[in-house]
Amino acid sequence: MHEFTEWPKTKRLFRDIVVTEKIDGTNSAIHITAVPHDEPGEIRVWDGHWTSPVVDGTRYVVTAQSRRRIITPGKTTDNYGFAGWVYDNAADLVRILGEGLHFGEWWGSGIQRGYEVPGRSFSLFNTERYVDIHEHVGEFNGVPVTVGPVPVLYSGTFSETAICHELEALKHFGSKAAPGFMNPEGICVFHSQTRNVYKVTLDNNDAGKWEAAA
Repeated sequence: MHEFTEWPKTKRLFRDIVVTEKIDGTNSAIHITAVPHDEPGEIRVWDGHWTSPVVDGTRYVVTAQSRRRIITPGKTTDNYGFAGWVYDNAADLVRILGEGLHFGEWWGSGIQRGYEVPGRSFSLFNTERYVDIHEHVGEFNGVPVTVGPVPVLYSGTFSETAICHELEALKHFGSKAAPGFMNPEGICVFHSQTRNVYKVTLDNNDAGKWEAAA
Protein backbone atom coordinates (compact mmCIF):
# COMPACT_ATOMS: atom_id res chain seq x y z
CA MET A 1 0.00 0.00 0.00
CA HIS A 2 1.15 3.51 -0.74
CA GLU A 3 1.30 6.10 2.01
CA PHE A 4 0.09 9.64 1.50
CA THR A 5 2.90 11.97 0.43
CA GLU A 6 2.27 15.66 0.67
CA TRP A 7 3.55 18.07 -1.98
CA PRO A 8 5.96 20.41 -0.19
CA LYS A 9 4.94 24.01 0.33
CA THR A 10 6.02 26.10 -2.63
CA LYS A 11 8.54 28.80 -1.80
CA ARG A 12 8.01 32.36 -2.99
CA LEU A 13 10.60 33.68 -5.44
CA PHE A 14 10.22 37.40 -4.78
CA ARG A 15 11.65 37.47 -1.29
CA ASP A 16 14.85 39.03 0.03
CA ILE A 17 18.16 37.94 -1.41
CA VAL A 18 21.76 38.83 -0.61
CA VAL A 19 24.23 38.95 -3.49
CA THR A 20 27.88 38.60 -2.47
CA GLU A 21 31.13 38.32 -4.36
CA LYS A 22 32.20 34.71 -4.92
CA ILE A 23 35.85 34.55 -3.96
CA ASP A 24 38.19 32.03 -5.56
CA GLY A 25 40.08 30.57 -2.61
CA THR A 26 39.50 27.41 -0.61
CA ASN A 27 36.36 26.63 1.38
CA SER A 28 37.18 26.46 5.09
CA ALA A 29 35.55 26.53 8.50
CA ILE A 30 36.33 26.99 12.18
CA HIS A 31 34.37 25.00 14.78
CA ILE A 32 34.36 26.49 18.29
CA THR A 33 32.80 24.72 21.29
CA ALA A 34 32.98 25.54 25.01
CA VAL A 35 33.93 22.54 27.21
CA PRO A 36 34.62 21.92 30.92
CA HIS A 37 38.31 22.00 31.80
CA ASP A 38 40.33 20.71 34.69
CA GLU A 39 43.38 22.92 34.70
CA PRO A 40 44.33 26.48 33.78
CA GLY A 41 46.45 27.30 30.78
CA GLU A 42 46.58 29.25 27.59
CA ILE A 43 46.70 26.69 24.78
CA ARG A 44 47.37 23.00 24.50
CA VAL A 45 46.76 20.55 21.65
CA TRP A 46 44.77 17.35 22.27
CA ASP A 47 45.75 14.40 20.05
CA GLY A 48 46.71 16.80 17.26
CA HIS A 49 43.11 17.08 16.01
CA TRP A 50 42.12 20.32 17.68
CA THR A 51 43.48 23.07 19.89
CA SER A 52 42.09 24.10 23.24
CA PRO A 53 42.49 27.73 24.37
CA VAL A 54 41.17 29.10 27.64
CA VAL A 55 39.42 32.44 27.15
CA ASP A 56 38.06 34.45 30.08
CA GLY A 57 38.09 31.34 32.29
CA THR A 58 36.32 29.05 29.81
CA ARG A 59 38.06 26.31 27.83
CA TYR A 60 37.15 25.88 24.18
CA VAL A 61 37.84 23.19 21.60
CA VAL A 62 38.74 24.79 18.27
CA THR A 63 38.85 22.69 15.09
CA ALA A 64 39.80 23.68 11.54
CA GLN A 65 38.36 22.05 8.46
CA SER A 66 38.49 22.25 4.68
CA ARG A 67 35.53 21.43 2.44
CA ARG A 68 36.07 17.69 2.84
CA ARG A 69 37.97 16.97 6.05
CA ILE A 70 39.29 18.06 9.42
CA ILE A 71 42.71 19.65 8.92
CA THR A 72 45.66 20.22 11.25
CA PRO A 73 48.93 22.14 10.99
CA GLY A 74 51.59 20.38 8.94
CA LYS A 75 52.85 20.10 5.38
CA THR A 76 50.65 17.11 4.53
CA THR A 77 47.71 17.72 6.86
CA ASP A 78 46.89 21.39 6.32
CA ASN A 79 45.10 23.29 3.53
CA TYR A 80 47.13 26.32 2.38
CA GLY A 81 48.11 26.98 6.01
CA PHE A 82 44.57 27.56 7.25
CA ALA A 83 44.81 25.15 10.20
CA GLY A 84 48.19 26.57 11.19
CA TRP A 85 46.72 30.06 11.26
CA VAL A 86 43.68 28.87 13.28
CA TYR A 87 45.83 27.06 15.86
CA ASP A 88 48.21 30.01 16.23
CA ASN A 89 45.33 32.45 16.78
CA ALA A 90 42.71 30.23 18.45
CA ALA A 91 42.12 32.42 21.50
CA ASP A 92 41.61 35.58 19.42
CA LEU A 93 39.26 33.72 17.06
CA VAL A 94 37.17 32.55 20.02
CA ARG A 95 36.87 36.15 21.24
CA ILE A 96 35.97 37.46 17.79
CA LEU A 97 33.70 34.71 16.44
CA GLY A 98 32.26 33.02 19.54
CA GLU A 99 30.87 29.51 19.69
CA GLY A 100 29.57 27.86 16.54
CA LEU A 101 30.59 26.59 13.13
CA HIS A 102 31.98 29.45 11.06
CA PHE A 103 32.17 28.89 7.28
CA GLY A 104 34.14 31.10 4.95
CA GLU A 105 36.70 31.36 2.16
CA TRP A 106 40.46 31.27 2.89
CA TRP A 107 42.02 33.24 0.06
CA GLY A 108 44.83 35.48 -1.07
CA SER A 109 48.53 35.05 -1.84
CA GLY A 110 49.32 31.58 -3.20
CA ILE A 111 45.72 30.32 -3.28
CA GLN A 112 43.89 29.92 -6.62
CA ARG A 113 43.65 33.41 -8.25
CA GLY A 114 45.74 34.98 -5.54
CA TYR A 115 44.06 38.35 -6.15
CA GLU A 116 47.46 40.10 -6.36
CA VAL A 117 47.52 40.68 -2.59
CA PRO A 118 50.48 40.04 -0.27
CA GLY A 119 48.51 38.44 2.55
CA ARG A 120 45.46 36.28 3.10
CA SER A 121 41.92 36.68 4.38
CA PHE A 122 39.22 34.53 5.94
CA SER A 123 35.99 35.88 4.48
CA LEU A 124 32.88 34.65 6.27
CA PHE A 125 29.80 33.63 4.26
CA ASN A 126 26.96 34.62 6.62
CA THR A 127 27.11 38.37 6.06
CA GLU A 128 24.28 39.21 8.47
CA ARG A 129 25.85 37.24 11.31
CA TYR A 130 29.30 38.76 10.84
CA VAL A 131 28.39 42.27 9.68
CA ASP A 132 30.29 43.95 12.52
CA ILE A 133 33.46 41.86 12.24
CA HIS A 134 36.43 43.50 10.52
CA GLU A 135 39.58 42.38 12.29
CA HIS A 136 43.25 41.65 11.72
CA VAL A 137 44.13 38.30 13.30
CA GLY A 138 47.68 37.01 13.17
CA GLU A 139 49.94 37.25 10.13
CA PHE A 140 50.89 35.55 6.87
CA ASN A 141 54.40 36.34 5.60
CA GLY A 142 54.50 39.33 7.91
CA VAL A 143 51.19 40.74 6.61
CA PRO A 144 48.08 40.82 8.86
CA VAL A 145 45.35 38.31 8.03
CA THR A 146 41.94 39.95 7.64
CA VAL A 147 38.77 38.38 9.08
CA GLY A 148 35.37 39.71 8.01
CA PRO A 149 32.32 38.98 5.85
CA VAL A 150 32.43 38.52 2.08
CA PRO A 151 31.55 41.75 0.22
CA VAL A 152 27.80 42.37 -0.14
CA LEU A 153 26.96 43.63 -3.63
CA TYR A 154 23.15 43.79 -3.36
CA SER A 155 20.57 43.20 -0.65
CA GLY A 156 16.85 43.41 -1.33
CA THR A 157 13.95 41.74 -3.12
CA PHE A 158 14.83 39.09 -5.68
CA SER A 159 15.65 40.81 -8.95
CA GLU A 160 17.27 39.25 -12.00
CA THR A 161 18.09 42.76 -13.17
CA ALA A 162 19.96 43.48 -9.95
CA ILE A 163 21.85 40.20 -10.17
CA CYS A 164 22.91 40.88 -13.77
CA HIS A 165 23.87 44.44 -12.86
CA GLU A 166 26.23 43.22 -10.14
CA LEU A 167 27.81 40.69 -12.50
CA GLU A 168 28.39 43.42 -15.07
CA ALA A 169 29.89 45.66 -12.40
CA LEU A 170 32.31 42.92 -11.33
CA LYS A 171 33.24 42.25 -14.95
CA HIS A 172 33.98 45.89 -15.77
CA PHE A 173 35.24 47.29 -12.45
CA GLY A 174 36.85 44.25 -10.85
CA SER A 175 36.76 42.64 -7.43
CA LYS A 176 35.27 44.31 -4.36
CA ALA A 177 37.19 41.96 -2.08
CA ALA A 178 40.50 42.98 -3.67
CA PRO A 179 40.05 46.37 -5.35
CA GLY A 180 42.06 46.66 -8.56
CA PHE A 181 41.99 42.92 -9.28
CA MET A 182 40.25 42.62 -12.65
CA ASN A 183 39.58 38.88 -12.83
CA PRO A 184 36.92 38.20 -10.15
CA GLU A 185 35.17 34.83 -10.11
CA GLY A 186 31.50 35.78 -9.89
CA ILE A 187 28.71 36.01 -7.34
CA CYS A 188 26.76 33.98 -4.79
CA VAL A 189 23.05 34.60 -4.24
CA PHE A 190 21.52 33.70 -0.90
CA HIS A 191 17.71 33.37 -1.09
CA SER A 192 16.03 34.03 2.26
CA GLN A 193 12.92 31.92 1.54
CA THR A 194 14.67 28.76 0.34
CA ARG A 195 17.74 29.28 2.61
CA ASN A 196 19.87 28.13 -0.31
CA VAL A 197 22.90 29.70 -1.97
CA TYR A 198 23.23 29.84 -5.76
CA LYS A 199 26.29 30.85 -7.78
CA VAL A 200 26.86 32.56 -11.11
CA THR A 201 30.40 32.78 -12.42
CA LEU A 202 32.03 34.99 -15.01
CA ASP A 203 33.73 32.07 -16.73
CA ASN A 204 32.43 29.96 -19.61
CA ASN A 205 30.25 27.83 -17.34
CA ASP A 206 27.67 30.62 -17.16
CA ALA A 207 28.57 32.62 -20.28
CA GLY A 208 25.57 33.86 -22.21
CA LYS A 209 22.97 33.12 -19.55
CA TRP A 210 23.22 36.33 -17.54
CA GLU A 211 24.72 38.38 -20.40
CA ALA A 212 21.65 37.72 -22.54
CA ALA A 213 19.38 38.87 -19.72
CA ALA A 214 21.34 42.04 -18.95
